[in-house]
Amino acid sequence: MRKPPRKPSAPLRLAPDELELNRPGSRQYPQETIDREMGARNYLNLDTAILLGILIIAIVFRFHRITLPLVDGFSWREISTAMMADNFQQRSWNIFFPEVSWTGPGPSYQGREFQIVSYITALLYQLFGWHDWFGRVVAALFGLLTVFSLHRMTALCWGEMHGHAAALAYTLMPAAIQIDSSFLPDPAMLALVTLGVWLFAKYCVGGRGWLLPLATASFSLGVLSKPPGIAAGAVIVYLMVCWILEKRWKQASLVLLSGLFSLAIIGAYFNWAIYLARSYPPFHFAGSGGYIWDYGFWTYVRDRFYFKSAWNTSVLWFYGYPFMVLFAVGMWMPPRPAEDPKQRILSAIPYVWLAAALILYLAAAGEITSNVWNFHIFHVPVAIFCGHGALLLARLSSSTFLTPAVMLRSICIVAIALGWSTLPLVRTMKKPIAMKGKLLGEELARLTQPGDLVVAIAPDVGDPVAVYYSRARGWVFPPGGGDSEWSKFVADDATAIAQLEELRAQGADLFGVAKNAMDKQGLLFVEHHKGVIDYLDRTATKLTDSEDLLVYRITPP
Repeated sequence: MRKPPRKPSAPLRLAPDELELNRPGSRQYPQETIDREMGARNYLNLDTAILLGILIIAIVFRFHRITLPLVDGFSWREISTAMMADNFQQRSWNIFFPEVSWTGPGPSYQGREFQIVSYITALLYQLFGWHDWFGRVVAALFGLLTVFSLHRMTALCWGEMHGHAAALAYTLMPAAIQIDSSFLPDPAMLALVTLGVWLFAKYCVGGRGWLLPLATASFSLGVLSKPPGIAAGAVIVYLMVCWILEKRWKQASLVLLSGLFSLAIIGAYFNWAIYLARSYPPFHFAGSGGYIWDYGFWTYVRDRFYFKSAWNTSVLWFYGYPFMVLFAVGMWMPPRPAEDPKQRILSAIPYVWLAAALILYLAAAGEITSNVWNFHIFHVPVAIFCGHGALLLARLSSSTFLTPAVMLRSICIVAIALGWSTLPLVRTMKKPIAMKGKLLGEELARLTQPGDLVVAIAPDVGDPVAVYYSRARGWVFPPGGGDSEWSKFVADDATAIAQLEELRAQGADLFGVAKNAMDKQGLLFVEHHKGVIDYLDRTATKLTDSEDLLVYRITPP
């Protein structure tokens, strides 16, 4: 008996995903490939999270006590920068005419670096009113840019883990914290040149063409902000030479043209700054003097290139022993050479930067050790090698970082750096050593009338902090600038009285002195110049005579 024909079975239905996988030409991904891509994506997310965490730590340290008046260890230099911000906002917005307020009624234009930090601060004054700590905020924001740029540059050269370690080292380094939270041009310098070098390095490994003009602009602004930034240009020269050796003529030519354009702009601006310094009293060019061609080569040799001063600054103030040890370990045991030739070229960048900074130091040791914030150009390579040293000590014989022993050693390294270096040294540098100078300035501000000119002697003779906080213009005493020495009292009362009479003839209205005012010879004003005080008692009106301050109104001539 014949069986009835079987009904045709229903067509096989495929899920949309299956249809996609079985479509001709479609790609099929093995499970292990998918897992690998997800792991890489998670790793990238972890790296981003670590970078954000480091930036948050940097914010905490750089914005701690951000409203501190300009009375810390860098007061003298900060005050001049702050005065230029005041004069941009109050007198002229022309950025090419930076002006201080401690050399009389003015104009007191000086040869200075391009005023990026002070100009941005002046804009904040215009928008939100005057606050002396706005300059610290601007500097701290540039410091955060340095942390980010250093991280990305180190990751490009030595890998992401080294990027984390270098950025964290820079974040916790006492010198970097102090300078990045001070009203100085140096934070802008380091942030912009580091950003520029990173962008140049990205361009080197095949980045897009727009990176080159952006890198050139950033680096140029950095050097304009402070000349020591030129040392980082050695990295760009190094990369260009590598391209020439590889016969990459087009890239090398473009970088050469960009470099020449940058140097032309930098040279033109500083020629202008020299012109200002030579044309307006007190004929002062910031940072002049102290170089090997000023003191002479044999003077440098006799003073051993000021290495003792640099060592004392490093150990007792800027880094402390933990960071010095990490730096030594990082220098002693370099990373393994990369197999990729391009990566080997990039891996030399920290060494090139450090070598260029050392050459700069050998030529300018007198200036750098006198104005220690100039060491800031060292802090990028120092942070990179400190980070590498920390990784070496944390790993020791371990093959991976994700072990309890490595994590415990890492925590111990950070704890030692914090407890032995970061916290105590930052506390030392932020001591309000010029507070009585600020109090003198505020007393003068209370007593001044519109248009008054003041003469002020702060506890650190020559520091214009009292003139700044008087919110008036005037002079430090002894009057200085240019070739004049304003951090030492003159030898006798007759000369000092003659100087005071000259200032009275120029319109000085108030004379104030902190009773602990001492010059760099260790001479107290109230003891060394008793004759000047007797003269003022006879010829002027005493307005304040407290435990700390002495203020007179000068009788007009």
